[in-house]
Amino acid sequence: MGIPLENTRQRVVLLVVAFVVAAILIFQAGTTWLADHRLESDNLGLMERGAALVPGNGDAWDRLGRVRQWDFVNSDLPGAIADYEKATGVNPRSAYFWMDLAGAYEAAGDASRAQDAYAHAESVYPASAEVAFHYGNFLLREQKYPEAYRELQRAVRADPKFLPLAISRTWRSNEDVDQLLTQVLPADADAYLQAVDFFASIRQADPALAVWQRLVSYGQPFPLRRAFPLLDELIREDRAYDARRVWREALVAAGMPHPTPANHSLVCNGDFARDFVNGGLDWRWNDRSGAVIGFDSDPAPHGSRSLRVDFGYGSNLAVDGPFQYVPVEPSRVYHFHGYMRTQEITTESGMRFAIGDPNHAEAASLITDNFTGSHPWTAVEGDLATGSQTHFLAVRLLRVPSRLFDNKLGGTVWIADISLVLSNADAVWPSQ
Repeated sequence: MGIPLENTRQRVVLLVVAFVVAAILIFQAGTTWLADHRLESDNLGLMERGAALVPGNGDAWDRLGRVRQWDFVNSDLPGAIADYEKATGVNPRSAYFWMDLAGAYEAAGDASRAQDAYAHAESVYPASAEVAFHYGNFLLREQKYPEAYRELQRAVRADPKFLPLAISRTWRSNEDVDQLLTQVLPADADAYLQAVDFFASIRQADPALAVWQRLVSYGQPFPLRRAFPLLDELIREDRAYDARRVWREALVAAGMPHPTPANHSLVCNGDFARDFVNGGLDWRWNDRSGAVIGFDSDPAPHGSRSLRVDFGYGSNLAVDGPFQYVPVEPSRVYHFHGYMRTQEITTESGMRFAIGDPNHAEAASLITDNFTGSHPWTAVEGDLATGSQTHFLAVRLLRVPSRLFDNKLGGTVWIADISLVLSNADAVWPSQ
């Protein structure tokens, strides 16, 4: 539908209207720009004048409130509360404005109004994991545990990224692992494993084992490596029985075979039938410059696969692996047996096996003969009596750095058929 412009008066009226509309739009745009410019300032006075230019803009009042509250030199908490209240008054549908107001009320010691503000935030955005998480933390601080746990569980179910913090804060609130299990953690393997990792990281084996048992009872599969933090803590605490049990359960959950060796050896994967898992109670190897590992199937003794380590003549290398932690009993005698072959191992400091207590340096240890140059497959063995405090032995390949000038390590070593069993002499050796 066209606009009639048949006479001069109509054209003038239209032109005036256009100019008025343009002027209003220009004024509004200029006001908005000036307000934003002032609000971006570091000057509180300018920011106040900027917010006053756009009194219907909740973001402006919320931003001003945060500046007042978090000014560590001249904090103005009452002023911040007033600004947050203006923000929620202008836009009561913003959960984030309500959360800022709740935090300010709590900082001012008004827990009742803080809880009311958090409840408003949740009613505005009931699906928000962030709102539920912050509300739950507030309730923890108020020691309203059942309500807090419900909020935290809502948060972690909506967004698993909040799970580590929910675990740590729930535990630190009252150190009750049962409440963590029944009221906060969702019933899935990853949630339980994150809880196990947390307890291992703070060196709390008992609650970690409680969570582990709940995890195992569900029969859910998970990768073997997820058990490594707990096993490392159990080794550190000398809890051999628990470590052996957790290791068996972890192998089952990972779907890995774990046959008992025919000779009842305590060494896991002593025939190197599978590659290293590099943790737990299996072999560990830390990659290092100057040494490369591999596996050979022939000509190891008894046709078993052997481990090969090649040295590249580049440095006077200290070798302390591969190694494995083996759970044992205190005050017992164990018999170590293995095979070693070397080819052109340089320097006077060659390759040995070393067995000792990783947690008690003063305990008895066994170091086998030094192999340098070239040797065919040779059986290496010896007995070791554990001390009264020994619950683990570390079995490792060892080479001490040479003291000679021409000390670059080169050559190759093979090892195979590693075992550690209770000795027949155990009945007659004195306990230590």
